[in-house]
Amino acid sequence: MSSNRRLFKQTLIYGIATVLPRVMSFLLVGLHTDLMPKVVYGEITILLAYMIFFNVILSYGMETAFFRFYHKQENKKEVISTSTVSIFWTTILFLCVALLFQKSLAGLLNIDKEYINYAIWILAFDALVIIPFSKLRAEQRPIRYSVLKISNVLVYLLLNVFLLAILPNLAHANPQGFWSSFYVADYQIGYVFLSNLMASLFTFVLFMPHYFQPNWFFNTDLWKKMLHYGWPILFAGLAFGINEHLDKILLSEWLDPATAKAAVGAYSACYKIGLFMVLFRTAYTLGIEPFFFSQAGNTNAPQTYATITKYFVILGSLILLVVVVFADVVKILLVRDQQYWEAMSIVPLIIIANFFLGIYTSLSVWYKLIDKTIIGAYISAIGAIITLSMNYILIVKFEMSYLGSAIATICAYGSMMVISYYLGKEKYPIPFEMKKILTYLFASITLACISFYVTELRETFVFGILAIIGFSYYIYKNEKEVILKLIKRK
Repeated sequence: MSSNRRLFKQTLIYGIATVLPRVMSFLLVGLHTDLMPKVVYGEITILLAYMIFFNVILSYGMETAFFRFYHKQENKKEVISTSTVSIFWTTILFLCVALLFQKSLAGLLNIDKEYINYAIWILAFDALVIIPFSKLRAEQRPIRYSVLKISNVLVYLLLNVFLLAILPNLAHANPQGFWSSFYVADYQIGYVFLSNLMASLFTFVLFMPHYFQPNWFFNTDLWKKMLHYGWPILFAGLAFGINEHLDKILLSEWLDPATAKAAVGAYSACYKIGLFMVLFRTAYTLGIEPFFFSQAGNTNAPQTYATITKYFVILGSLILLVVVVFADVVKILLVRDQQYWEAMSIVPLIIIANFFLGIYTSLSVWYKLIDKTIIGAYISAIGAIITLSMNYILIVKFEMSYLGSAIATICAYGSMMVISYYLGKEKYPIPFEMKKILTYLFASITLACISFYVTELRETFVFGILAIIGFSYYIYKNEKEVILKLIKRK
């Protein structure tokens, strides 16, 4: 239980580092959708989707490799130094090449060159803080990690508010004044990316002492081992990018050009409501990955993994039900402009999909522990193939627009979850309580979908509230012993 309590404490702190920035981002959703039409919001979404793929390439699996070898090698400084030097020089190479060919890149992606320039520098600064942030997690310093993450998003938030909401008013109030010289009309996209750039630069500056430590050295043999371990993570990351973000790009390409960007804008805004599950999933992932590696040598590790996964499913199932039941309340707080509400039908599907991805994270520990990360790449590739094929069938053939993309996402993550479970049973048996896990999962999804998609029940909230109460009691009844132990320990 002590291991579980330590995990809970770290996950809570990492959760704060995740939840607060996301809450700040939620505030920005309201700001962006209030001040921007769906077309402009859609353009920003598409640009950010492209950047995700470059983020994955620039990390090339080194973050996960760092955790594995940090806990595996006796000389931890060697791991820190080698990975830092590697990321530094590959980032410098990217920066030089990307700046040299930024015009060609802008033409290829059909994006304004100025925005491409912003994106290049953002990607570079973000890459340079990968290892410093990973080092904080490996050393189990979640508070410092949280402060730096929150500071980054706070800078981004404040700059967005100033540049998008305050600066225009200052400029219009005094057209010949000081602030008017900085204001550019109809530059919302530029201001969003400028804010992002300043936040990334701010974080990099805070981590600069990491790069000025003496006696940096590079172990070529260790580096090759880390690359060998990490390159499947690169392909898995690209596949994840396809599963998570390619739908926005595909919608912009496959829908009617006259309405595509507006549809992407509505889809992206309502997608954000599903991010409550992403908060939970991300906080869990940040805490669980270092913990799993640190427990790998214990004889009771499989039982620990099974127990943690069960309680992740229990808590996630309750979160899923609560968010779906009150989705119409959340949309008023988060996305106030009603023109975006047309895509609300995707919300339960996106929440369920992200829950499946979180479960997959727990189930995928086995191939990382046996150093077979290539299996993760294969599973993610299968998910990517499902994403691409289902998007094409549902968007192009059945003309289901963003609803098709949401269905494709849930199919991809659900398939990955199932495949990982069955492969893991053979390679690294973990005694999951599957009967309980499936019962909690099926009950929460069924109740959530009934409360949302049955219009009469959705409008009154009565069924949804009763469903939450009943499901909570069912959890308490089945997990009473553990819950009481946790309460007594407090």
